[in-house]
Amino acid sequence: MIELKTPGELDAMRLAGKVVATALQAVRSAAGVGTSLRELDEVAADVLADAGARSSFLHYHPGFAPSPYPAVLCTSVNDAVVHGIPTAHRLADGDLLSIDFGAEVDGWHGDAAVSFVVGTPRQADLDLIATTERALDAGIAAARPGNRLGDIGHAIGTVGRSAGYGLLADHGGHGVGRAMHEAPHVPNEATAGTGLGLRPGMVLAIEPMFVAGGVDAYRLGEDGWTLFTADGSRAAHVEHTVAITADGPRILTAP
Repeated sequence: MIELKTPGELDAMRLAGKVVATALQAVRSAAGVGTSLRELDEVAADVLADAGARSSFLHYHPGFAPSPYPAVLCTSVNDAVVHGIPTAHRLADGDLLSIDFGAEVDGWHGDAAVSFVVGTPRQADLDLIATTERALDAGIAAARPGNRLGDIGHAIGTVGRSAGYGLLADHGGHGVGRAMHEAPHVPNEATAGTGLGLRPGMVLAIEPMFVAGGVDAYRLGEDGWTLFTADGSRAAHVEHTVAITADGPRILTAP
């Protein structure tokens, strides 16, 4: 069942979204050459503590995972697409880092992700990130009453395929609300005009995940969580929590 949120509930979700945005900005500022992924996790945990918020990720245990998630951040480096666990690994010059973060405030969740390069960037990485961000913008623009889920997927997929990138197979966005993951699944590639109709009060996490090498396949890491590109090429992941409103899309995790 898909719960339609009231305007007051969307305002409550925006409080969680502000915590998410603050944490992502703090982590990005702290991420430098030589910084460990675990240190970045501590930065995000401090933001949660200061806001009186809870992590949406810590101890989360979906059926596919061998153990509960052990951190508040997902830190995915280079060929890791999503779900990378923060470790003692220290960032190197030129690493492409994707950060995913969720926060819960008073029972409502927010979820967002950013990708950026640490230190000296390669143009190919900047192009990959910019295209993924452009796809997110296109998906958000399609998140309007009267459209359908397929319109969001079509908008995202068209941007990625036109650039020659792969899309992480079987993965996309999701509903957000009283739980971090709710119905419906939000595809990153679909036929326009198909799927569930979009109505005011729906809240969706829209999250393109593009693979530079052009393949959609992935492999699961030994930790049981991290998804890596099958061809070893780099990947980017960006995300916002977006409310469908009569006035157009409202980005609840905007800075």
